[in-house]
Amino acid sequence: MEKTILVTGGAGFIGSHLCEMYLAEGYNVVCIDNLVSGNMNNLADISKHPSFTFVQGDIRDAELMMQLFKTHRPNQINHHAAQKSVAYSVENPSYDLDVNLVGLMTILDCVKAYPIEIFIYVSSGGALSKKIEGDEKSAETDTPQLISPYALTKFTGEKYIEMYAAQYGYDFTVVRYANIYGPRQVPDGECGVIPIFLNNILADKPSVLMTYPDMPNGCTRDYVYVADVVEINKLASEKPTNTVVNVGTGEEIAILDIYKEILAVFEKDVAIFMEAPRAGDVRRSVLDAGRAENLLGWKSEVALHEGLTRLRADLEVAK
Repeated sequence: MEKTILVTGGAGFIGSHLCEMYLAEGYNVVCIDNLVSGNMNNLADISKHPSFTFVQGDIRDAELMMQLFKTHRPNQINHHAAQKSVAYSVENPSYDLDVNLVGLMTILDCVKAYPIEIFIYVSSGGALSKKIEGDEKSAETDTPQLISPYALTKFTGEKYIEMYAAQYGYDFTVVRYANIYGPRQVPDGECGVIPIFLNNILADKPSVLMTYPDMPNGCTRDYVYVADVVEINKLASEKPTNTVVNVGTGEEIAILDIYKEILAVFEKDVAIFMEAPRAGDVRRSVLDAGRAENLLGWKSEVALHEGLTRLRADLEVAK
């Protein structure tokens, strides 16, 4: 049976890697991106592939989306298009709501008209983390803190995906990402802390660590290399779980330690300065990914040092 997948946000950092994977797996891939943060350079290697179609447009454009579904009849959706910055959601909650929920509802309206089989929805393990104490990790069953508009829209989106699955008969997986890094990532916002640091380090410019007074090494996060993320999306398209799964390493790393690791891998010595945290910042975040391993056989394979080493090699090849 022919497999056609719609990848929203497919010209972005993660989405472009997914488009490549799906083509390699024999899918017809339809990619939509408004190119606000996505970049056609990310799709250069596949732009002329006979099974690849790119549509420049916005997921909130109901007429465009309905026509896209009518023309291509995808049987799977991988929804990566989003307003993804916690800090920006605090400054512009209406925009966050519009993109992350109105955009999702536009897609779900199309699903009502043109049924699908599988929906993969990207959520946030970091923003939906519980308040961590001691050696705890955040599990899918924990109550999230919900301290930013971004967290609220992502959590609500999860519930819409589940509700519509029951009504319209598709299978789904909600993937709650930790902090993802790797080639093609742009330096914007919390999820882009590694490329922000890296850009500064390579330019011999000091960086800023935004943190709480009682956390001198910075807030903590769980960092996952993009190749591991591609793999769980592949598995979720083959075997949907009909639940939420965390995508993380289970390793809690302070942001200052991330900075020091980048310095070591790239053999640099550049200063960093402390500032107050941003509104909406979760203090600590580390994910329990046991459910992903139990249901999909997935676990993170690429440690931070190896991931940064791969990133350095990729940047050297791109020069």
